[in-house]
Amino acid sequence: MGEFLLIMVVAIAVIPARDWPTVARAMARTVKFIRDLIWKISDSADKIREQIDMEKPIDELSKKTMDDVMDVFSSALPEKSKRKPTKSKIMVSSRGSPRARARDLVKTGK
Repeated sequence: MGEFLLIMVVAIAVIPARDWPTVARAMARTVKFIRDLIWKISDSADKIREQIDMEKPIDELSKKTMDDVMDVFSSALPEKSKRKPTKSKIMVSSRGSPRARARDLVKTGK
C-alpha cells in the first residue's frame, strides 16, 4: 500500500492538474481491463478443471475396457508350443515358375 501512495504522490507532482481527469480515466480503463482479464482467466481455469474431472472416469473406463478386450483375445489364442520349429526341405525346381515348384512338391508327396 505504501508503494501505491508513493506512486500517487510522484504522479501528482509530475502530471499537471489539467491532465488528472484524463489520467484517471485511462487508469480506470486499465484497471477494468485487467479485472476482466483476471475473471476470464479464472473462469477458463475452472472450465479446464471441470473438463479434466469429467475425463478421468472416461480414461479409466477406456483403459479397463482395453484390458478386458486384450484378456479375451489373449485367452482365445492357443498357447505356443515349446518345440523348436524344424526346417522343412523344399525341393527347388530347376524351373523358376511357381507352377513348376508346385508340381515338383506334388510329385515328391510333400
